[in-house]
Amino acid sequence: MPTPVQAGLIPRAIQGIDVLGQARTGTGKTASFVLPILEQMSKPGRGGSPRALVLVPTRELAVQVKDEFEKLAHGSGITCVAVYGGKPLKGQIDKLAKHPAVVVGTPGRVLDHMSRGTLDFSALEMVTLDEADRMLDIGFRPDIEKILRRCPESRQTLLLSATVPPPVQKLATRYMRDPEIMDFSTNELAVETIEQRYFTVDPTRKFDLLERLLEREQPRQVIVFCRTKRGTDKIHEKLSRRLSRRRGDDAADVACIHGDLAQNVRDRVMRQFRDGSVKILVATDVVGRGIDVSSVSHIINYDIPEFCDDYVHRVGRTGRMGREGIAYTFVSPEEGPQLTRIEIRIERLLERDEIPGFEAFDRRPAPAPVEQVPTGGFAQAAADRSGEGLGPAAPPPPKPPAATLLGKGRGPKRHRRAL
Repeated sequence: MPTPVQAGLIPRAIQGIDVLGQARTGTGKTASFVLPILEQMSKPGRGGSPRALVLVPTRELAVQVKDEFEKLAHGSGITCVAVYGGKPLKGQIDKLAKHPAVVVGTPGRVLDHMSRGTLDFSALEMVTLDEADRMLDIGFRPDIEKILRRCPESRQTLLLSATVPPPVQKLATRYMRDPEIMDFSTNELAVETIEQRYFTVDPTRKFDLLERLLEREQPRQVIVFCRTKRGTDKIHEKLSRRLSRRRGDDAADVACIHGDLAQNVRDRVMRQFRDGSVKILVATDVVGRGIDVSSVSHIINYDIPEFCDDYVHRVGRTGRMGREGIAYTFVSPEEGPQLTRIEIRIERLLERDEIPGFEAFDRRPAPAPVEQVPTGGFAQAAADRSGEGLGPAAPPPPKPPAATLLGKGRGPKRHRRAL
């Protein structure tokens, strides 16, 4: 049975209509553009050059989309090649010389091949921009525009994006022909099947909390998100060392992935994560949208994301295809405003969690309470949950409010959670 995005997008795409589809990952989005492309490729066309191009933001997503093509095109004779950075150019050039029908790639490497003359789009019939908002977020807009300007004007264009901010709208206006806009996103940015909770914790106690949480939850598969590459390496090393010592093995089921790793290492880690041999993956946001593994049961935001949309995409790594999932976020006292902004963005209050007996804070006097300034709307609903306190010195009430608003002093009023 097709998912809503497949049922809505596939018939329109097969008719040759340009479509701007707003849809989260984990909704069957990839098949919704792969199947129309395969349908078009099954018809006679000009040979010698690729007939379809799919642009994606990350190497991992390029591999994932290529695998989907190969799975759905099995036995059809339609070939697909992935081109992306971190891999030798020669191997990709050799594959392109065999005239694949479909090319999947990251904008930078696609542009590189075009400048070398190893990729010709004169026979191109379809272009798909997958995760368009993410590609623009990480600075690919100039490359994307250079590529699109080199594509035939008669092409069909599909644009898929989790969000449609003004830069994505501008791209669609400039490079699509009367696109039909289809919104497959739910009212809540995070799907209902994903339970979302948070812990208040001192930064010095975060790793201990991570260990206790993993011990309590016993996740089938979990992604632990960190903000920096260095932090990812550090957490991976500590976790591997602790688990090895505890279990008496080499903790081979723990791995990490970030942008500084060699591409062959990233490929190996993703392969092991998909086949289940790696159960705990420590990662940065660079791969946040390139991980589509249906068995991920837990997400742990070891570092709260800087941007609200990054939270949405991190959490979206679990609860894939309607399965249940749970996401935990570690929040230090000074990060209260970020948590409040996330709650306002997803229009949902996260539930506070605790592990009995775990000291989330060093014993020290709690600061004086922050005076409140009321506002309206959902921001006020989030703000009205203040007074959680700081660990043992100020235990939370039975039904803790979650956020306060700081409005005293000079300058603009801003959200603040009293954790």
